[in-house]
Amino acid sequence: MQGNWSREGMIKAGKAALAFSLLMLFGCSSPPPGMVHVPGGEFIMGSNLVDTEAKALQYGSRKPWYANERPERKLTLGDFYIDRTEVTNREYSEFVDAMKRRAPLNWPGGEYPANIAEHPVVRISWADALDYCKWRKKRLPTEAEWEKAARGADGRDFPWGNVFDEKKVNTLGIYGGATPVGTFKDGASPYGALDMAGNVQEWTEDWYKPYPGNDYKDDDYGEKFKVARGGGWGGVGHYNLQVYVRSAYRNIAPPEGAFDDVGLRCVWSK
Repeated sequence: MQGNWSREGMIKAGKAALAFSLLMLFGCSSPPPGMVHVPGGEFIMGSNLVDTEAKALQYGSRKPWYANERPERKLTLGDFYIDRTEVTNREYSEFVDAMKRRAPLNWPGGEYPANIAEHPVVRISWADALDYCKWRKKRLPTEAEWEKAARGADGRDFPWGNVFDEKKVNTLGIYGGATPVGTFKDGASPYGALDMAGNVQEWTEDWYKPYPGNDYKDDDYGEKFKVARGGGWGGVGHYNLQVYVRSAYRNIAPPEGAFDDVGLRCVWSK
């Protein structure tokens, strides 16, 4: 059979086969369902705000507000997709069942109560969140990806704009806990992602480290804590203040911890 092929024909056929293989490997993949597109380009990350009145200390926080967000700067990211909503208990249960993983600590008897099926999954560690995303053939967002998806390219304070609106977010303890994902549709980010402020905080890929050029000395910097973004349904700790659901706000948590107000969403890129 090979004798019927010219050398030139064989080379062309080989190139075509290689191109097809590369197309199958890289070019035919598409984002999983339930995600929104965040186009590549420049955006504003961080802030230059200063807590000049030491309000954080007055409310009992040992860290001044905004200090770890400095300096505000422009970054450029490529295209990626992010889950439209936080991962739900129902979605996470598929991972638990398929991979024989330990159920979240708030599931009695290892199963979630039916009334919280569409609530965001919580009480999972950073490693649990990482493994879930990998199982879905996705990954955890970096801080930069999370922040761009939340605030867009114009550096807005909240996903919907610069003015806090309690009708667009589950925070301040108003609802007494998490609500079903996607409840606050008017609080969508510029790209259509929901609950990126409030409801539950979300694990990111990154260790808690200073931004380049940051002037704040924090003993917690390093590879001790992971960053959680978005703020939760009750604020942070006992402080029910809107500052904690700003898109630039950085909270931290030990990666082995599992908390009542920390969940996840995943990203995907080619």
